[in-house]
Amino acid sequence: MTETRETESILEAVALIDRGLGDISERNLVPSTEVADLLLDVRTLLTRVEALSAN
Repeated sequence: MTETRETESILEAVALIDRGLGDISERNLVPSTEVADLLLDVRTLLTRVEALSAN
């Protein structure tokens, strides 16, 4: 059960990164706030995986 949640969270993180990279690749310059937002989203997803693993 935990492995399934971990897998779902990881897939969610990968999908988020893919969407972010798709948006970024269309621009010449990327504002630092957008990069920070993307990194914070990834961090949130990964810490959720860590919290689920601890339970």
